[in-house]
Amino acid sequence: MSGPARPFSGLAQMGKKGRSRSRLLPVVVLLMLPLIGGCGSFGGFDSLGGGGGGGPFSKMFGKKDEVEPLNTDPAEVIYGQADQMADKGKFKEAARQYEEVDIAHPYSREARRAIIMASYSYYRAGQYDEAISSADRYLTLHPGTQEAAFAQDIIAKSYYDRILDPKRDQTFARRSLAAYEKLVQRYPSSKYAAEAGNRIRILRDLLAASEMQVGRYYLRRNNHLAAINRFKTVVTEYQTTEQVEEALMRLTEAYMALGIVNEAQTAAAVLGHNFPDSKWYKRSYKLLAQRGLEPQQYQGSWISRAWRTRSWTGAGQT
Repeated sequence: MSGPARPFSGLAQMGKKGRSRSRLLPVVVLLMLPLIGGCGSFGGFDSLGGGGGGGPFSKMFGKKDEVEPLNTDPAEVIYGQADQMADKGKFKEAARQYEEVDIAHPYSREARRAIIMASYSYYRAGQYDEAISSADRYLTLHPGTQEAAFAQDIIAKSYYDRILDPKRDQTFARRSLAAYEKLVQRYPSSKYAAEAGNRIRILRDLLAASEMQVGRYYLRRNNHLAAINRFKTVVTEYQTTEQVEEALMRLTEAYMALGIVNEAQTAAAVLGHNFPDSKWYKRSYKLLAQRGLEPQQYQGSWISRAWRTRSWTGAGQT
């Protein structure tokens, strides 16, 4: 007959197992020592691959990033090397070398010029985002200097050179237009202002053509409200472009389709007053005549308010 159960027998068994595991621990540590020892000093940070060691953890954690030392050559020497690279057409390398001047000698007289030359070199290398970034930095640090207009011109050209046809997204065209307009406003006497003015006209016509392209698309699908919004943009923002004549005719067409007669008549009246010989006016006039109507300007129309000649007081005005 078995005796009474021993109250701590379970714990005793667990203790035996624990002692057996504790005997195995030193063995495991001893087996791992050669592996750890190859990493450097045990317990030190270098054991994880630092300090240039080639231990097994170096592949896992990688080597520490190495910081390139500053160029100790004088500023004029580095700048001269960059000039030589640019003269040879190595604009990408030249841009980086110009940046070295600003990094190693930020307070030198060459540093300011180096920033703008880095921007120009990036532009010539076709790295437009880098060119814009450098030019923006120059304008932030030196907005009132002689080269500021040059920096603004680089920004505008860096957008301009990436413009696509009117059927594509015109983000770069809008940014280029804004940059050129800023150039003309801030630096009207600079040697870059004349070209900026010409490109402003080109960009406005391009953007107007893009709006017309989308407006016609909506009109063909009888989405008259969406079409009107596009033609309205041409009339309000791009009045000096060649696209405005067709925009006014398309407004006449879209408003007639919606039954908004006053706006249709006003669009035709403004078109006829400003472009009496236009083929688009003849089409607008014919479209109204088919309904027994004539062009007539209503002062309450947004077209009258938006048009640059809204003070017109000719016949047919209400």
